[in-house]
Amino acid sequence: MRRALILILLLLPGQACAALTFPALTGRVVDQANLLSPAHEAELSAKSETLEKSTGRQFVVATVPSLNDQEIADYSYQLGRHWKIGDEQRDDGIVMVVAPNEGKVWIATGYGAEGFLPDILIGRIVRDTILPKFKAGDLPGGIIAGADAVIAQSQLPPDQAQQRVEQARADQSRREVSVNPI
Repeated sequence: MRRALILILLLLPGQACAALTFPALTGRVVDQANLLSPAHEAELSAKSETLEKSTGRQFVVATVPSLNDQEIADYSYQLGRHWKIGDEQRDDGIVMVVAPNEGKVWIATGYGAEGFLPDILIGRIVRDTILPKFKAGDLPGGIIAGADAVIAQSQLPPDQAQQRVEQARADQSRREVSVNPI
């Protein structure tokens, strides 16, 4: 009886979760929010293609007019899964999502990308590279600068990528100590 009641409640209008809808994957840049010129799209596509040819890693930039009331982190992750970005075995895809109407940007990675592009580096790229340009009104510049930083980190040999990760962690630890002295 309880199962039937739960099932009925889940099927009532307004009670079910809205299904996420995503734009079609039309290339390495999907600019649904119309933030980029054709030249910018071509530049980003070429850089993403070079990354994939040299490392096998896929990187897609997506701009969307709306997140449809979703958190950008969840939307970005689900978008990458929906599009099947990255090698299925390595789970190393990277998706940068910009939602200008909500004023949000996010870089989502598969678990396999966390070794060379962990959250600490993504946070630094967003905070120090993308957001200053966005705040200055240069959305295309922020997208390109962020993509360049992601691609540069993704192309590093493993030992150099790990050095950057360790440096970012050390910098974070120093920042936390200086903000919260004992």
